[in-house]
Amino acid sequence: MSFCFVGDTSETQAAVNQLHLIDVIGPFFRGYDRRVINWSKIPWDHAGRQGAAWWEEVCRELNVVSRQAVNWGFNAASIDDVAHLADHEWLEPEIRRRVQRYRTEMQRCFSVLKGAGMAIHVTMDVFSSTPELKKRLRLTRTSVNDYLKQLLERFFADFPEVAGVIVRIGESDGKDVKDDFHSQLVIQTPEDARSFLQALLPVFEKHGRRLIFRTWTVGAYPIGDLMWHRDTFSRVFEGLTSKALVVSMKYGESDFFRYLPLNRNFFRTPLAKIVELQTRREYEGCGEYPSFTGWLYEQYARELRQAENVIGCMVWCQTGGWVPFRRLAFLDAEALWTDLNTFVTIRVIKEGVLVEDAVREFAQKKHLGDADALLELLRLADECIRELLYIEEYARQKLFFRRVRIPPMLQVYWGNIFVSHSLRRLLRYFVRDADAALRSARRCMDNLDRMIPLAERARVSVADIEYMRDTFRLLALSREYYFAEDAPDIEARILEAKSVYKKKYAKRGLRARYRIKTDFKPLLLNPKHLAWAIQFLMRRQRGYRVVDRLVVLSGLSLIYRFIAARKPHWIPGFASKSAMGVDVVFK
Repeated sequence: MSFCFVGDTSETQAAVNQLHLIDVIGPFFRGYDRRVINWSKIPWDHAGRQGAAWWEEVCRELNVVSRQAVNWGFNAASIDDVAHLADHEWLEPEIRRRVQRYRTEMQRCFSVLKGAGMAIHVTMDVFSSTPELKKRLRLTRTSVNDYLKQLLERFFADFPEVAGVIVRIGESDGKDVKDDFHSQLVIQTPEDARSFLQALLPVFEKHGRRLIFRTWTVGAYPIGDLMWHRDTFSRVFEGLTSKALVVSMKYGESDFFRYLPLNRNFFRTPLAKIVELQTRREYEGCGEYPSFTGWLYEQYARELRQAENVIGCMVWCQTGGWVPFRRLAFLDAEALWTDLNTFVTIRVIKEGVLVEDAVREFAQKKHLGDADALLELLRLADECIRELLYIEEYARQKLFFRRVRIPPMLQVYWGNIFVSHSLRRLLRYFVRDADAALRSARRCMDNLDRMIPLAERARVSVADIEYMRDTFRLLALSREYYFAEDAPDIEARILEAKSVYKKKYAKRGLRARYRIKTDFKPLLLNPKHLAWAIQFLMRRQRGYRVVDRLVVLSGLSLIYRFIAARKPHWIPGFASKSAMGVDVVFK
């Protein structure tokens, strides 16, 4: 690819402007003893309680991560976050003292990253605040944009080593975050986003820093379709020409799932752009088993060659998800599958290397065994992911609800596998070729058996393949529950397999396994009525229907708020408590 900013045409300038970011937050989770970890950002409540020895170990591991990343081809680091590093007199005195401590420790971390040759980019939610800060903004009638302009002026002066800021406007802190600061969504319309950029870009231009603006949203408010809706995207970015601005987009129109076409907004602006890729797959096991992304990302890389002014990528090798799994890329030997994904991704995206050549190169660097056996194992694992972790016929369907493209995966969510009668009803509506779904499950289980001798030849963890086989056996049984017509004992077999799975991995702790959530209670809804509800609420086109504009976008918000207030038990606990909560979709 040829990467350059708007207006830069020389090959030398293009090389200077290449940006290959990787997140480096893994070391900050050491000693964070929770069953389920929120991997969306550094747990500052945990970091703030640590002493000098812990911070010394963080710096040591950051040195390992950054030097390995640079050796592989990355030139920039993503690390958290402006709110905890920027001092301001409106903060509570005790919080200011904590901020000062963070600043001191993080400056040491920045020195490590800079010494390794990485350009430092710090994340920022718009908008993170404390109770006292919110009060001062209200009393002085200071806008968020004006406050951030002032804050970033000071921040850039205090941290000259910071090359840029990565801005997230479409998702805020999860409900589990207990911190001095808490973020909330304040940019609610395309006009808000444009005003934010117009207000802040002069500050970045003045100081010669990058503003990396993420288009990721979770569907809240009119800005919620920014990542896929061409009109919303145009209303935010059309006419902007700042060389300080980089637009950062996930590869698809939803989160980091498969079966998503490349986001067409890459082709709709001449502004500098980077593509976001995830190598520790938060919905596909987080590196506990091989969920290889090489061929998926190779296809996106080929398509991106046709897009103007794509200057690189942002690779998430640790960030993302609420899961018990905790293998740390670059640091833990067990994180081999994430390391493999990360190495192949940068080689494919940056250098255009063939996937097969990149895998062989990785096997040689890691002193593995037979590279051809490893490639065959990855091909078989890739088929298992696409056809058993996902249900292909459903995953290929383009479905939207309000401002969200519905994920192509229903049954698995982070560290949970759901087997329920309600899902059975839904999947039977969307999947018409039940025999094909059952055949693919059986074929994938055969693949998993074949992968064990291949793992031995490749000298990779056989235990990881056995774990994958045990987990996917539960998925195969649930596939039988969903689609088989002659399996009267399937519920009992699922419960027995669930019990065996829990006992087998109990010795490794809850951190090592998925939670299997079963509910065979019949859904008391006529299939015909379910079909009507789906057709009313969901659409198969990107554009909004008349019913969406009249009812689904506005009226449904009122209905949801009424239910949440009067009948909160109607809303599943997982949906209401996980991440930001399902209520954000209705804003």
